[in-house]
Amino acid sequence: MILDRYFARRFLQSFVVIGGIFLTLMILIDLIEQVRRFEDVDLSFGQLLQLTLLNTPAAISEMLPLLMILATIALFIGLARSSELVVTRAIGRSGIRALVAPVLLALVIGALAVALLNPISAATSEEFQRLADGYRNNGNSTLSISREGLWLRQGSPTGQAVIHANGTSTDDNFGLRDVTIITFSPEGMPTEQIQAERAQLENGNWALYNAKVWPLEQDTPPEASAVEHEVLKLPTTLTRERILDTLGQQDSVSVYDLPQLIRDLREAGFSTKQYEVWLQVQLARPFFLVSMVLIGAAFTMRHVRFGGTGIAVLTAVLLGFVIYFVRNFAQILGENGQLPIYVAAWAPPFAAILLALGLLLHAEDG
Repeated sequence: MILDRYFARRFLQSFVVIGGIFLTLMILIDLIEQVRRFEDVDLSFGQLLQLTLLNTPAAISEMLPLLMILATIALFIGLARSSELVVTRAIGRSGIRALVAPVLLALVIGALAVALLNPISAATSEEFQRLADGYRNNGNSTLSISREGLWLRQGSPTGQAVIHANGTSTDDNFGLRDVTIITFSPEGMPTEQIQAERAQLENGNWALYNAKVWPLEQDTPPEASAVEHEVLKLPTTLTRERILDTLGQQDSVSVYDLPQLIRDLREAGFSTKQYEVWLQVQLARPFFLVSMVLIGAAFTMRHVRFGGTGIAVLTAVLLGFVIYFVRNFAQILGENGQLPIYVAAWAPPFAAILLALGLLLHAEDG
């Protein structure tokens, strides 16, 4: 038990040090990226730094597998150079038994990432998107989906517009069905209500088909002043890509909110596959981090006198990247319906764990 605590402490120290180095570099790089991204917008250094810090939790969450494998490599290379692994084996404890503490710590870190880091990352990502849209446009453009349908809000110098639709089509041009739009003046007063059979994004405009417009600013009854249009153009700053990106941003939804969102999407008639796959991927994350620990250990749990340490480290990191790529590829296949949801989310981490255990058993028992 004392030895396990020692290994756990050494592993945690490596994880914190490497994480601190990567976090510093990531903040500096992202700050430069925000300066470039908003170079045509008059933002202060404090606003740019705020955007960078809001991006940080999501970046940390994405970097966890790399940090885990690097921390494992640093731990076992350090133990090998000080001959502590040799002493551990000499007292009758196998190398695989020495992995218990790092594996348990990886499970704890993974569980904390799902339970705490994921909701924080979702909240900060949503706030980052809100601020970024506000800085780019003279008003926020937001989207939400519920069982009542899809809601959009777009902003422009002439005011805001709230759009509600009962359904969508995601072909070449993003389209909405059974559309109701209420426009507002810059002072926040409603100006028009528009109803249309469908709306299509076309070159910076919503093309509203079979639309009827009720003016809301006049003293006369709206129905008396209503005008019908076969095709009505409404300017917009939204694009098909931005709307679809927002629809697909699972990482801006907390793992606690995903089940309810999936139910709402299903009741509203939208596809839920990508959200279901994302939920299972998040739940499988602790085991994916365990696989990174085992892969790092499989190539570095040997004495330095055998040589080839650099090649072993490079091989471990490259294999980690390959497994990370395979997991993302399986996730895409699951979102497209080409793999069952549970297979897409859970098969890669458990396959990686079995592969690493095979390498460890081969190294330990020859």
